[in-house]
Amino acid sequence: MIGAIVLAAGAASRFGSPKQLLFLPYVLERLRGAPVGQIVVVAGAHAIEASETLSLDGVSVVTATDWAVGPGASLRCGLAALSAEAEAALVILADGPFLDPRAIDRVLAHRQDAPFIAASYDGIRSHPALLARSIWDAIPNDGGRDLDVLLIPCEDLTPPGDIDTPDLWNPPEA
Repeated sequence: MIGAIVLAAGAASRFGSPKQLLFLPYVLERLRGAPVGQIVVVAGAHAIEASETLSLDGVSVVTATDWAVGPGASLRCGLAALSAEAEAALVILADGPFLDPRAIDRVLAHRQDAPFIAASYDGIRSHPALLARSIWDAIPNDGGRDLDVLLIPCEDLTPPGDIDTPDLWNPPEA
């Protein structure tokens, strides 16, 4: 079984408000069609609760109390929340509302090729990423940035985004 982790713990200080709450509906909509057995959203600086615009049906929310240590702390919190049956974790960022489900399919298609796999767009490593259980204990505080990774080309797809300021936000078309 593949579990999915959505990292949504950051302070969103450059955005000026909890952008996770704005972007999560888009991210979860795209993720819900993926072949994953469990979805965990990792909160931290801001609480994440269901609302009129955010359905958390079928989603577990956990809070990384040490989120400020770095993205690795949030990732480790999400990994710890996954079921013992999870053989790998699909990692998605909450500030990537343009996530293309085909990128998920491509990354998952290579899950036997390496313990750490990530989509790349024009040669730049991004998300989704897939972590085999065998490396979960090796996640440093900066996340997977320094781990060896197999890049899966997704140049023909729209990158998921990394929306850090309000001027970069244009909601995806439904």
